[in-house]
Amino acid sequence: MMVARTLSVALLGMTGALVEVEAHIANAIPGFQLIGLPDAALSDAKDRVKAAAANDGSPLPAKKIVVNLSPAGLPKQGTAYDLAIAVAVLAAEGVVKASAIDSVVHLGELSLDGRVRPMSGLLPAMVAARAAGHTRFVVPAGNAREAALVPGVEVNTVTSLREALILHGARVPAIEVPPLVQRPAPTIETPEGDLADVVGNPDAVEALVVAAAGGHHLLLLGPPGAGKTMLAHRLPAILPDLDDEQALVATSVSSLAGRPVEGLITRPPLESPHHTSSAAALVGGGSKVIRPGAAARASGGVLFLDEAPEFPAAVLDALRQPLESGSITIHRAAAVARFPARFQLVLAANPCPCGQFGASDIACTCTPIARRRYLARLSGPLLDRVDLQLRVARVTTAAVRLAADDRQGSLSTAEARSRVERAREIAAARLGGTGWKTNAEVPGSRLRAGAWRLPPATTAPLDRALERGTLTMRGYDRVLRVAWTLADLAGGGTPTPEHLGWALYLRRSVAT
Repeated sequence: MMVARTLSVALLGMTGALVEVEAHIANAIPGFQLIGLPDAALSDAKDRVKAAAANDGSPLPAKKIVVNLSPAGLPKQGTAYDLAIAVAVLAAEGVVKASAIDSVVHLGELSLDGRVRPMSGLLPAMVAARAAGHTRFVVPAGNAREAALVPGVEVNTVTSLREALILHGARVPAIEVPPLVQRPAPTIETPEGDLADVVGNPDAVEALVVAAAGGHHLLLLGPPGAGKTMLAHRLPAILPDLDDEQALVATSVSSLAGRPVEGLITRPPLESPHHTSSAAALVGGGSKVIRPGAAARASGGVLFLDEAPEFPAAVLDALRQPLESGSITIHRAAAVARFPARFQLVLAANPCPCGQFGASDIACTCTPIARRRYLARLSGPLLDRVDLQLRVARVTTAAVRLAADDRQGSLSTAEARSRVERAREIAAARLGGTGWKTNAEVPGSRLRAGAWRLPPATTAPLDRALERGTLTMRGYDRVLRVAWTLADLAGGGTPTPEHLGWALYLRRSVAT
């Protein structure tokens, strides 16, 4: 009778828990029992491990094998425990010394020929194990680049179970086999272009810069052809690079989503789900394996919802809590998964079902009731969380001719990004030591008290809007945040009445 132990990691969302894989072998009726709340995919590991070990030249013993995944009360999902199970069983049989594997974290799925398949979520799994104090890892060769992103750890990449056994001291001949690699992610064509390509609508361009500088959410309301989608697709390009923490989070989420990781993601991502998306597709979920949704994948970047009123109301309202908290918590009967959701929301909408309401050249065919019902799909609580709400007019022929004659007056992407970076530097100096990185993250209570409180003469228009009920307390705070962003774009200092007036206009310009 022999017992051997090694380590693996259970992932629930972005949170990882260390799992001790214990293997026990006894001289009894041959069998393989896997215990510790495995799901269906993990329960099938018994057959995968048997076939992989046999085909790789180290068959499992014809004895009673019991493998326990501890803590036994924690649900285990997926196939990334295969390598740990195989190594633990063979160590219990004496193929390798038990002491050689007891402090090593093994991650990877086994193929039937004994090779180790790359896995999704390796980066957050390694980060969780490192946080628990374990720094020795054996991972699939197909995840080598991803594993190299975790500093301060010892990583050994293996192509097969045999190679892992040799690494731990097994006396078996080495056989070179080609490694299994992850399938490349489908190419997503992102529209390219410069901000200078946007003709007319200087207020919309300026609102885009304000949104980027302060991390504010944005609603663009206007008829078809006004340039709403063009503007939204140019927002990520004027955002600064992700810092180290944001890059690690964005890369970890991408790994959890099953996308190959070639290196740290340093540019803000753009997610633009179709309006037929479900709530689970938008915020994350799943009945068995909980996967990140578009909102989590957009963390550090932009979540763009084109034709926003066409989304089901329940799907849109699922964003209300993430917009406030910056995180997504998904509860299931046996588990709770958490994902980051610190993204910028951009909504684009037509003013009515036909899209022509307010256009000067084409008459709207919608009734007033139809128009109200259409925009009512964007609920009041959701819109109350959107800092900038701007009407975008259709571009006229005069504006097109003016742009063709004088391209020097247009704001380019490079110029806009430079302005955004300068404003962010000013905000960072002011917010230093607070833990907040952008004005959009500052609690309203801090802006209404202490050194950041504005004089009553400056906030008078805002106070009147609050008293009349045309502005909620949440809206009040969001206008203050935008005013500070406008002041930062202007070179710093305290917001003036002009800044507050412009912020209030950007908040209420879509009101009818």
